[in-house]
Amino acid sequence: MADQVQVGAPPADKVVVVPDVPLAEKPPVAAAAAAKEPPPVPESEEELVKQKQVEDAEALETKISDAVADGDDEEKVPQSGHYKEESTRVADLLENEKKAVEELKVLVREALNKHEFGGFAMPQQQQQQQPKDDSAKEEPKPKAEAVTETVAETKEESIAQAETGDDEEKVATATIRSDAVEDDGAKTVEAIEDTIVSVSASVQPEQPPEAASKEPSDAKPNVEGKDAETVSNKVLPQEVSIWGIPLLADERSDVILLKFLRARDFKVKEAFTMLQNTIRWRKEFGIDELVEQDFGNDLEKVVFMHGFDKEGHPVCYNVYGEFQNKDLYQKTFSDEEKRQNFLRWRIQFLEKSIRKLDFSPGGICTIVQINDLKNSPGLTKWELRQATKQALQLLQDNYPEFVARQVFINVPWWYLAVNKMISPFLTQRTRSKFVFAGPSKSAENLFRYIAAEQVPVRYGGLSKDGEFGNTDAVTEITVKPAAKHTVEFPVTEACLLTWEVRVMGWEVNYGAEFVPSGEDSYTIIIQKSKKVGCSEGEVVCDNFKVGEPGKVVLTIHNPTSKKKKLLYRLKTMPASA
Repeated sequence: MADQVQVGAPPADKVVVVPDVPLAEKPPVAAAAAAKEPPPVPESEEELVKQKQVEDAEALETKISDAVADGDDEEKVPQSGHYKEESTRVADLLENEKKAVEELKVLVREALNKHEFGGFAMPQQQQQQQPKDDSAKEEPKPKAEAVTETVAETKEESIAQAETGDDEEKVATATIRSDAVEDDGAKTVEAIEDTIVSVSASVQPEQPPEAASKEPSDAKPNVEGKDAETVSNKVLPQEVSIWGIPLLADERSDVILLKFLRARDFKVKEAFTMLQNTIRWRKEFGIDELVEQDFGNDLEKVVFMHGFDKEGHPVCYNVYGEFQNKDLYQKTFSDEEKRQNFLRWRIQFLEKSIRKLDFSPGGICTIVQINDLKNSPGLTKWELRQATKQALQLLQDNYPEFVARQVFINVPWWYLAVNKMISPFLTQRTRSKFVFAGPSKSAENLFRYIAAEQVPVRYGGLSKDGEFGNTDAVTEITVKPAAKHTVEFPVTEACLLTWEVRVMGWEVNYGAEFVPSGEDSYTIIIQKSKKVGCSEGEVVCDNFKVGEPGKVVLTIHNPTSKKKKLLYRLKTMPASA
């Protein structure tokens, strides 16, 4: 945001706006505390775990308490990592990354041809190739070991039969039978090994129809009228969709494959395994049915979407303080069934949000998460910790690279201990997206990533129901300590002028007046200067009907020793309004 200076004010009251500057990254307090001295060796592993948790909590509480006593509690909160979101266009990737994408696509195509995703049963077309004899249906297909034993038994039987007879012709007959059985057995073993590969590879997506319909060289040639039956007996590639996007159908699936590759540092085999596990989990978890399930609206204030960040990512707010409501907490976490229901509701909410994203290359396909920890239940809430831990594990395993940034606001001291407990379950890439802010720095940190008009009023912004919408831009100005700042709205014709003003932290004096342009006109007091405190409302909404050219002047006097951030916006409407 460009710097702004005060218009029409004495030089002593001139205000220079300090642009948003990312805070320097600071090491977590938990890490510093853990590095000071090693824990004593306990008598058992269980005692080690308990002793470690107690020592971590005590060390963290002591450090935070000391920081609060020194008036420097915000400095102890770890700040954000330096993370920048990468491109989702394959053309923008490095050569080794492009190669990884192509290799992963090959593995996915082979898996689709072999029907390997999700552990699906044999396709109907392949089942038609099995023997139609009832006895053959009842008996399972022989394995390689069984075939070998059958061959050996047949040989012994044939030799014994040959030895009991005097006719050399019987010996020859037995030998022929043995060789035939052995040959059939070998073919059966080979067929078992190549059942999926040889059949599914016969129909490749890239092959022309003529090549796909060719019969093996040792088979009888196709006769007229049976081409359709031959094609119907082929196994078609499996169709798999994830988040509403069919795999390998178009360039959108490249964006999805990139997510899995980046989650595994472009290690192709690991990314492919992760993709396989995710698709299998989605089938077992019943995602498609889950999206349509009705969980009610009890948790609509706990998690909700609101606005967009400065880069266009949708913003999701997680308000854990809502669980201070004992009835809601019991209804959500009191037993395992309810915790599982909460987990399914959370996954459903995420699924619905993801399906609104743009998976085209260069589109917005990630979300910003805001986690409000104000009045959040403490470390004693075991049920909440368990549910959170399980949710984090599922999200990390099955929703890779869907979070552009994780912002934690109103962070209490005890959350550092929780963060240390869950950090081992997060990848380094995930941790680099984290931002932490204490209560007095929460709004400031939000404004680094989200414009004030997009931030809800409860979090320091101006987004609320009323005459202004999320598209009406907000101007931000810094008011120095013990200084005045004036904001002028020039008007040249009759109109109705409406404005909104907010000062972060308030405890300032606010006044408004209209100054006509005519020399013989008098200044009109719109609002006498008065002290606006935190208890008198967070946003000042006012308007004035202008009947002649002039200007509306707002005056903000900051008598405190701390700088304040001033937010305002205005709009004009015809005087008839």
